Amino acid sequence: MATGTEPQPKSGTAPGGGVRDGTRAAIAAAHLRTDRWWLAPAATAAGLFAFVVYSTWRAFANADYYQAPYVSPFYSPCLADNCAPMRSGPNWEIFGSWWGLSPALLILIFPLGFRLTCYYYRKAYYRGFWASPPACAVAEPHKKYSGETRFPLVLQNIHRYFFYAAVPVAGILTYDTVLAFRDEHYEWGHMGLGTLVFLLNIVLIWAYTLSCHSCRHIVGGKLKHFSKHPVRYRMWQWVGKLNARHMLLAWASLVSVALADFYVYLIASGAFDDPRLF
Repeated sequence: MATGTEPQPKSGTAPGGGVRDGTRAAIAAAHLRTDRWWLAPAATAAGLFAFVVYSTWRAFANADYYQAPYVSPFYSPCLADNCAPMRSGPNWEIFGSWWGLSPALLILIFPLGFRLTCYYYRKAYYRGFWASPPACAVAEPHKKYSGETRFPLVLQNIHRYFFYAAVPVAGILTYDTVLAFRDEHYEWGHMGLGTLVFLLNIVLIWAYTLSCHSCRHIVGGKLKHFSKHPVRYRMWQWVGKLNARHMLLAWASLVSVALADFYVYLIASGAFDDPRLF
């Protein structure tokens, strides 16, 4: 029986795709939301775009990334022999003199890949940049949707492997934070404002990394009886609490890593002197 909601395609034209398909309800309005639904995806796009611009500039700059005892998290570990010499720092000259580009390009692929394939960041840039969909109850403009089953989005499925790479990177940044308890002469037992910046950053980096969905699955996945694995169950609960704040930790750690890099840039470029607390 006809309900009066079926749109009638014009003669000689084929029905559209997606929510405008000929079998969907004939509602003239694109959506029925009256709030400013576009603010959230616009703010997301602006924030991510700003970080992409800043990190691209810093990654290709190949300068002002080390001032004892601080090294930018964008350049650690340094895997090329064209790195600034860092005493007791993460200088691993795996790539020889043939590598003439910025050494940051050798390491950033791992934390960048981890964030790009992260479940929260997928939602963020899907909505902010691809409008897929831009907001709840707002139709996406695409006629077809294949999900993450085709290239390039099928690469999102390697997120767990980027998690494996992100853990040692976080460990190296922890080592850098320990080295930040030295002064400019490499003497131990000192703390500057930069040390606090590095401490804040590494706490947020670890919180974001451990709140990952893949981490939660590794800790408590494939268990039939939690009662038989009390330690893993406690760990799973702890990671679950972090996971509930995954979005907040994603943004906080994104800001903190950029702040840590910018702080090192200010000191290394001579624009700012690191205040010593003791």
